[in-house]
Amino acid sequence: MSIPEKDEHDLSADQLDAIERKYDEGVDTRPVAAWVQRILRVVALSFAIYHYYTAGFGLPTDHWHMGWHLAGLFILIYALFPVVRTRGLMSHKTSLFRVGNIPVYDLVLMLLGIASALYLGFAWHGIPFLGIEEQSFRMGNPNRYDVAFSVIIILLVLDIARRTLGWVLPLIICFFISYALLGPLFPGLLQHPGVRFNTFVSSMYFPQEGIFGVTLWVVSTIVFHFVLFGVVAQRTGLGKLFIDNATILAGRYTGGPAKVSVVSSAFFGTISGSSVANTVSTGALTIPNMKRLGYPGHFAGGVEAAASAGGQITPPIMGAAAFIMAEFLEVPYTTIVIAAIFPALLHYLGVFSVVHLMARKLDLKGMAKEALPRLGEVWREGWANIVPLVGLMWVLFSGYTPFMSAFCGISLAIISGMSRFREPGTLAYAFLFIAFVLYKFTTGGFDLTMVLILASGAIIATLNPQKPIRISQMAAIFEIGVKYALAVGAASAAVGIVVGFINTTGIGFRIGFIVTQ
Repeated sequence: MSIPEKDEHDLSADQLDAIERKYDEGVDTRPVAAWVQRILRVVALSFAIYHYYTAGFGLPTDHWHMGWHLAGLFILIYALFPVVRTRGLMSHKTSLFRVGNIPVYDLVLMLLGIASALYLGFAWHGIPFLGIEEQSFRMGNPNRYDVAFSVIIILLVLDIARRTLGWVLPLIICFFISYALLGPLFPGLLQHPGVRFNTFVSSMYFPQEGIFGVTLWVVSTIVFHFVLFGVVAQRTGLGKLFIDNATILAGRYTGGPAKVSVVSSAFFGTISGSSVANTVSTGALTIPNMKRLGYPGHFAGGVEAAASAGGQITPPIMGAAAFIMAEFLEVPYTTIVIAAIFPALLHYLGVFSVVHLMARKLDLKGMAKEALPRLGEVWREGWANIVPLVGLMWVLFSGYTPFMSAFCGISLAIISGMSRFREPGTLAYAFLFIAFVLYKFTTGGFDLTMVLILASGAIIATLNPQKPIRISQMAAIFEIGVKYALAVGAASAAVGIVVGFINTTGIGFRIGFIVTQ
């Protein structure tokens, strides 16, 4: 049984977009007026450029960096995600109480979020005319402004987590907060004296263990950059290169399209770090092919979902948990990457084996030879798209910071997508990146080998034979990358409350004692 190249049931771009919006709440956003949409595009692009710039040229102090990151999350989430996902609130309405289809109450919450996110930076060295002392003098003795902004930011962080992720995480955190404040009411070993309200809320705000703690730092400093790299690399051609090569490798064998699904998910998982992004990107092609070959619809969907779940654990770019793990264990991220190789291979091997056995049982053949891409044509057209991933991994395994490796990977992906040696007018970005590399060399940031590797990579990327994309298209890609990062950003801030709760109440030691008895 072979597969025709096209079928009337193939999904259109609009249908794929609808599927992505249905199953990925990160892109299923509220419609807004055109003028508001333009403003939000500027905000999203500024958000992406800020993180991209700081990855290459250095971060501001932690409380400012995380404050700006959290302020950006508040703006975009309150503008794009309604208080609940009802048909009415997800539709466009004209009302005196809506500005560009954004309810006034969401605008108020947005402003409160911005103020609470940036207050820590402004008040760090004190605000004399408000009687606010330096932060070091206020630790353990918060003033009324500290308490007010602490309460506001805790409530708003729980709210943006609920809007982007649902009720589960916020409800769990609310239970933890109740446990911290009502400790004497719990039985046995779980009982503790309780934490004073002012002490608790300020500890969630000021120390490194609260909202402005390690989880938000990791996401704002590392995870966001890798999410952005994955989106840019995929949409400038690397995603298509992966799928074409997976089709060549596995398409002609028993159960071809299902095996293509597994192999392409493994390839795509190296740059996505997201199960949903994996499913949408590869499933758009593999699921229709599997159904035409004779696979039951539920099994075709199950194969893609199971294979794409590996995107969270496939190195070098994994889910946010891998970066947080490296930070908590105080080991290089490359150690986590190496440790993840074998489990990731086992995952895909298991799914691949089930697919093969099912195909043999149903006597399903591979794809027809004429339906397979030609290896020479695929690499002749798309070889340059692998340069950004190679550059990122080279920098990462050379001992540089993850955010510097992401900066170099994003830069090479932009060059591969926009700059062409045959079109001198498009080479500006390649020259700028080479100038950056030379600047890092003169300041001791890069050694000579790294300079030669990255400069050569930039030059090679300009030889990409594919048609270059316009700057407006690249801006749209950056905007998509920001939208994908909103949910993980909200989750990281909310999880910071859990980390702060564990350190404030000492519950970690109590649970450890219970487990070891």
